[in-house]
Amino acid sequence: MKKLLSMIFLTLLVAGVSAQNPDQKWSLGFFGGKTVYIGDLGSGINEWDPFYFHGALQLSRYLCPSFDLALQAEYGAYGYYESSASNFLADKTDGALLLRYKLNNGYLLKEDALIAPFLTGGFGFASFAGESGRTRVDGWDAIIPLGGGVRINITPGFALQYQVLYNFTGGDNRDLEIEPEKNDHFLSHAVGLVFSFGKPRDSDGDGVSDKLDRCPDTPAGVSVGPDGCPFDSDGDGVPDYMDKCPRAAGLEAFSGCPDTDGDGIEDAVDKCPEVKGLPALLGCPDSDGDGIADNDDKCPNVKGLAELDGCPDTDGDGITDADDRCPTDKGPVQLKGCPDSDGDGVADIDDRCPDEAGIAANKGCPEVKEEVIKVFTQALTGILFETGKDIIRPSSYAILNNVVNVMNDNPVYNLEINGHTDNVGDDAMNLDLSQRRAAAVKKYLADKGIDPARMTSQGYGETTPIADNNTAAGRTRNRRVEFKVVF
Repeated sequence: MKKLLSMIFLTLLVAGVSAQNPDQKWSLGFFGGKTVYIGDLGSGINEWDPFYFHGALQLSRYLCPSFDLALQAEYGAYGYYESSASNFLADKTDGALLLRYKLNNGYLLKEDALIAPFLTGGFGFASFAGESGRTRVDGWDAIIPLGGGVRINITPGFALQYQVLYNFTGGDNRDLEIEPEKNDHFLSHAVGLVFSFGKPRDSDGDGVSDKLDRCPDTPAGVSVGPDGCPFDSDGDGVPDYMDKCPRAAGLEAFSGCPDTDGDGIEDAVDKCPEVKGLPALLGCPDSDGDGIADNDDKCPNVKGLAELDGCPDTDGDGITDADDRCPTDKGPVQLKGCPDSDGDGVADIDDRCPDEAGIAANKGCPEVKEEVIKVFTQALTGILFETGKDIIRPSSYAILNNVVNVMNDNPVYNLEINGHTDNVGDDAMNLDLSQRRAAAVKKYLADKGIDPARMTSQGYGETTPIADNNTAAGRTRNRRVEFKVVF
C-alpha cells in the first residue's frame, strides 16, 4: 500500500495542469481553517477542542516562474483554555504581504505540475480583542508569517490549496502573561479554493495561447494546428503558407519545392530533374563538356559543335565526323566530306589518279588514250598460239611488247586478260584452253617486268563469240585474247 501511495504521489507531482501563470497572472483564494495559540500560557498545537476557526481571503499576483506576491486578510478566533483561571480567548484580524516561492518553477518541477509545493513568508500587522481570565485585552502588533503549503491544480483556472503559517508577533500582551524574551505567537492552518483568472496571452492571435504555442510568431491569418504552428502538409519543414510546393516535400532554399537530383536547381525549372546537371544548361548534364546538354547532344560523349547538334567536325568542313568519309580532310558535301584535288568529281579517296582529272568510269583517271586502244585492238587478232596449245607464237611477241610498254607508261592501269576460242571441239576443252592461253599471256607480261598484282587472267571458252563460228573468218576472229584496262 505504501508503494502504491508513493507511486500515486510521484505521478501527481509530475502530471501537468495549467496553474497561475503568465497567462493567468491573478488569482483569488478563499480559505478556512484553525488558528493555534502559542504563548505564555502554553501551546495548542496538539489541541483540537476547542476549535478556533478563522477565514481568509488571499489575492495573489504572478511575478515569474519562481515567485508570486500575495496580499492576505484573515479574521477569526483564537485562544487557549487550561482552566477557568488560566485561559485566553480573543478575536483577531490580520493582514500580510506574502512572497511565495514555488517549487514548480521549471527547475525543480514543471511549471504546470498538478501538485505544486511552495514556501512563503512576509510581513504584516494583526489586531486582537478579547479576554484573558476576566480581563479585557486588545491591541495590535506586527507579524512575520513564515510557512509553506501545496497547491493542487485541478483545472487551468481552479485549484485546491493548503497552507500553514507560523506568525511571529512583535508583542507579549495578548494573554496578559509576560515572560521575558517570549512573545505571543500563533499558527494558522488553512484549506481553500483558488481561482485564477486572466485571458491567456496569444501574441500572434492564432487561437493558441503562447504557453502552448510552439510557433508564437505566426503571421496573421495563417491556419495553424493544435500546437500553434502553421500546417506543413508535405512535412518538409516549410509551412504551407510559405511553401510554393505544399504537396511535395522540398527544400527551404527553394521555398519548399523539391530538387530531386540534388543539383541545386529546383525541379520546376530543371529540364533534367532526375539527373544532376549544370545551371547554365537548366539542370541537364553535359558529359563531354562541349556546352551542349546531353539530351540535345547527338554525340554526348564526344565534344562537338552546337550547329552540328553536339557532334564533332575535326576538319571543319561542316560535315560531322560520323558522316564524313574523310573526317581529317576538308571536302565538299557532295563527296561526303572528302577532297577532290583534281576537281574531276571523284573524291581523292576513290580517285586512282587524284592529281589528274578523269572520269568516274575510270575511277578518276583519264580516258584510255587512242594509242593504247590501238595496241589492244591489234592484240585481238595479232596474238597467235600453236594449234590446240597455250604456246605463244614468236610472231606475237612484238604486240605483247607493245602491251608491256603501255603498262610501264601508265602505272595506274590494271589489266584484265581474257581468253576466248571458237566452237570447234569439246566445250570443256575449249574453256580450259582459253584459260591456259590467258594465263600464258599474263606470264609473258610478268616475265617482262609487269607486276602480276596488276593483272588478272580468265578464260571464257566459246561462250562469248564476236563473229559467226560457221565461217572460217568468224572462227578466226573468235580465237582471240582481249585486254581490258581497269583502274
